[in-house]
Amino acid sequence: MATLFFSYSHRDETLRDELEIHLAMLKRQGVITAWHDQRIGAGKEFGKEIDHYLEKAEIILLLVSPDFLASDYCYDLEMARALDRHRNGEARVIPVILRPCDWHSAPFAKLLAVPKDGKPLTTYPNQDDAFLEIAGAIRSAANEVRSPGRAEAQATLPQATATRTASDVRSSNLRLRRTFTDQDKDNFLEEAFEFIANFFEGSLTELGRRSQGITTKFRRVDTNHFTAAIYRNGAAKSQCKICLTPRDRFTGNILYSSDPASKDNSYNESLSVEDDGYSLFLQAMMGGVAWGGRAKLLSQEGAAEHLWEMLIRPLQ
Repeated sequence: MATLFFSYSHRDETLRDELEIHLAMLKRQGVITAWHDQRIGAGKEFGKEIDHYLEKAEIILLLVSPDFLASDYCYDLEMARALDRHRNGEARVIPVILRPCDWHSAPFAKLLAVPKDGKPLTTYPNQDDAFLEIAGAIRSAANEVRSPGRAEAQATLPQATATRTASDVRSSNLRLRRTFTDQDKDNFLEEAFEFIANFFEGSLTELGRRSQGITTKFRRVDTNHFTAAIYRNGAAKSQCKICLTPRDRFTGNILYSSDPASKDNSYNESLSVEDDGYSLFLQAMMGGVAWGGRAKLLSQEGAAEHLWEMLIRPLQ
């Protein structure tokens, strides 16, 4: 059984919890045992406990996000020691890219990151696909670090290193259901709309920079509306308008129209805010139905990618 250590920012705790749920089969099959700082028992010294489990871990996950990179503790202490142990062959470090951030120049950038190609987990339209990739990579790493030769070497270590305390064996499924207020949902929608607007503006700029003969236009009409357009050799090839409307369970809350001149009640796609009892998501009412007829629950990044694909599809 390989020992797994999570190095992460507390701002990413929800994503860490979700990842640990996706590792349930690895735990049930005795492939891994996992530890993070939320398992520190009352009265124990925070720093000493982290140091202890960081030193004994055979696999160290760096859950990379803007907050991870901004954390002095994560970056200067946990990451630095993790890379030392990786270089010495004492542990395997796996960068897990949670959210878009400037990580390619970080000291761990030379290591193979997951999900595939270092694509941030939150940009997947269906995050379960990303979690499955990550779980597969961890399974492979665990099988390698616990190979027979490694197991024999570990057997020579003092028996005390194998001692397991109550905090080692408690459940990782500690999430509790919560009720989201109207204000929670309104705030989430406003944040999602701003994210989508920034996502489109950045994507249009990069598309124009990379593609010969392609020009783009992003225009912020007002607080709740923006338009986007893609031109090839001056000819309009794809356009849209995206607007934020008051919450309505029948028409959706963020509306996409392929006609920038359309009224707000005319649209090709609509996103409504939903929750699974633990977190808030966006649900695509038209094009976001997965195989089997179930509508996908999208993160803000996943929703932005879904709408962007509608805009860029006529050129692909």
